Amino acid sequence: MNFIKAEEFTDSTLVELISDDKYNEELAKRADKVRKAIYGSDVYVRGLIEFSNYCKNDCYYCGIRRSNKNIERYRLDFDELIMCAKIGYKLGYRTFVLQGGEDMAYKDDDICRIVEEIKKIHSDCAITLSLGERSKNSYRAFYNAGADRYLLREETSNRQHYYKIHPSEMSFENRRQCLFDLKEIGFQVGGGFMVGSPYQEDEDLVKDLRFLQELEPDMVGIGPYISQHDTPFKDMENGSYKKTLRLVSILRLMFPYCLIPATTALGTINPFGREEGLRAGANVLMPNLSPTSYRELYSLYDNKICTGDEAAECRSCLELRVKKAGYNIVTARGDVSKTKRFYVEKRGLCKLN
Repeated sequence: MNFIKAEEFTDSTLVELISDDKYNEELAKRADKVRKAIYGSDVYVRGLIEFSNYCKNDCYYCGIRRSNKNIERYRLDFDELIMCAKIGYKLGYRTFVLQGGEDMAYKDDDICRIVEEIKKIHSDCAITLSLGERSKNSYRAFYNAGADRYLLREETSNRQHYYKIHPSEMSFENRRQCLFDLKEIGFQVGGGFMVGSPYQEDEDLVKDLRFLQELEPDMVGIGPYISQHDTPFKDMENGSYKKTLRLVSILRLMFPYCLIPATTALGTINPFGREEGLRAGANVLMPNLSPTSYRELYSLYDNKICTGDEAAECRSCLELRVKKAGYNIVTARGDVSKTKRFYVEKRGLCKLN
């Protein structure tokens, strides 16, 4: 294939790039060039706090789905959450990601209190929430309390595919609307999808990319689908590692300004997955700050890495591995700059040729 400008990718071009392993090396080379032109070798770290594995939803692929009766449930209390943030701050984290299932035991006031307290103690930090679908009024309350970012992966942009992997009680339309509500309120918004989820076609992934073009997110998180033994999809094949890397590169080329994590799922499916994710164009890592006694219980998928590492051990190990891969962890919030976005779009750094 003669590579063309990323902004000129046709659907058929994207299907070809997505479907063929032969493009991995060339895509990664070009994506890395783009990320280095914008971000240099900087890698931003976000301290992940998985604060609850209760969830009201029953997604067929997820280990913390409400129908899973084999999982031990937990919730972090206010003091535990604040302590995780304090530990993370000492280790150099300047963004905290509060992630959990859609646990309605945490009312809006509870989330706002947590956000306000972390911001009071660590005023120079950003707070990212990943709490799933809530009302627009709830999102606005979180934003007014001081939350800066919100992660909500759309998971799939094909309505028919959505209902193959989610129960009918859930709403394809509402999930998408939540993302636009978050943008309207003022959040830095992150979307994303699974690669290789059951019944997914390459054309579905193109639809995911087109939806992201419509959304214009600040962050995009993707990872390979990995099965979980207590779900209806326990015998389904895992997503492709190489295809996931290609899509990381394609995302960097299509969204040069975005913050793109090398996800834990990548590191789970391949021991060097996070390093290869960085080489493919990613520039964010999200090490776990949750108490080690809870980490195995946040079992979205099987064989998740780093469930036994202390926060300091995980931070030290990551720093060495990132440096060995040719990049550098930086202590910074890592906000997406409008100036950088303007520069990229006007100067054509996303060109493939």
